[in-house]
Amino acid sequence: MQKSSPLSKWKPASDFSGLRYLGSNVCAQCHATKVATQSETPMAHALTTSSDCQILTTRPELSFRNGPYTYKISRQGNRSIYTVNDGVNTISENILYCFGQGVAGQTYLFQHNGLFYESRVSFYQALQGLDITTEHPRSVPASLKEAIGRPMSFEAARGCFACHSTAAVRGDRLELDSLMPGVGCEACHGPGERHVAAVKAKSFKDLQIFNPRKLDAFDQTQEFCGACHQSFDAVMLLPDRGGINNLRFQPYRIFKSRGHLINDRRMSCVACHDPHDKLQQEATYYDSKCLACHVASPKELKTKARMASACPVSERQCVTCHMPKVEVPDLHFKFTDHWIRIVEPNNPVPR
Repeated sequence: MQKSSPLSKWKPASDFSGLRYLGSNVCAQCHATKVATQSETPMAHALTTSSDCQILTTRPELSFRNGPYTYKISRQGNRSIYTVNDGVNTISENILYCFGQGVAGQTYLFQHNGLFYESRVSFYQALQGLDITTEHPRSVPASLKEAIGRPMSFEAARGCFACHSTAAVRGDRLELDSLMPGVGCEACHGPGERHVAAVKAKSFKDLQIFNPRKLDAFDQTQEFCGACHQSFDAVMLLPDRGGINNLRFQPYRIFKSRGHLINDRRMSCVACHDPHDKLQQEATYYDSKCLACHVASPKELKTKARMASACPVSERQCVTCHMPKVEVPDLHFKFTDHWIRIVEPNNPVPR
């Protein structure tokens, strides 16, 4: 891509290009296989509209109680209604967007008095029901207005839509009329208007599309993936670095991994995770990734390509010991800790 291209400095959640998004169906005309597999990934379902939300369409009513407050999410036709009652008064609003596929949980966005609100309760897969949304106080609210959820600043709403959907944020503007649910092709590669024009013109030397694979490993992990998954710099600005919740922020955790912060493509996010395909769950799948740098046993001779020492315990299921799953209690889910280390028994999880 030429330096003059409006996508030359493009990154997720920061689109100042002014170019038109076309949608993944257009991408599929040339990249059918990648679009088909990417559409089944959790990222592709990072946001859905209420009408298409599988969790809500398959559960006619969800309820939760906190002190005097009763929460209900009820299905009415193709809508889901979020209702909070304090025993006397009630506030009800239509759920507009569902954030998260629901592998761990799913949180809801609605409008009240002209403001976006994040629901005070979320759906959690492990519970098959509702509980307090992470980072919301678990104490009993002082009023019904406080009980419904957290009003979102424009900046907070823009950040959520930028990372969970495609084409909803253009520079400093929130353009929900053009929103495409979930993280589609153009959320990572940039808007496709000039790319399609370049292909039609057979201008193959300047395809006018952003290819994250061309970034070096550090920029790919911290600047590109970290734009949404939270880089080291972003987490360091959070109060208490996000506390135990920073277990969810993989680029930050990788950055803290002693001996692994190297600008080597074998340590980039995409070395282990193909963003166009489903997330691999089997621990043994990642053994080959570790052995790309580490020798397999103390008896194996190191080479220029594989200079890292062997594990004295095992050469299988490396991640189960060195990247353990750790539960974030408020999320009722165990996250793979990307802070690669020798885990000592009874030691607290580092932050």
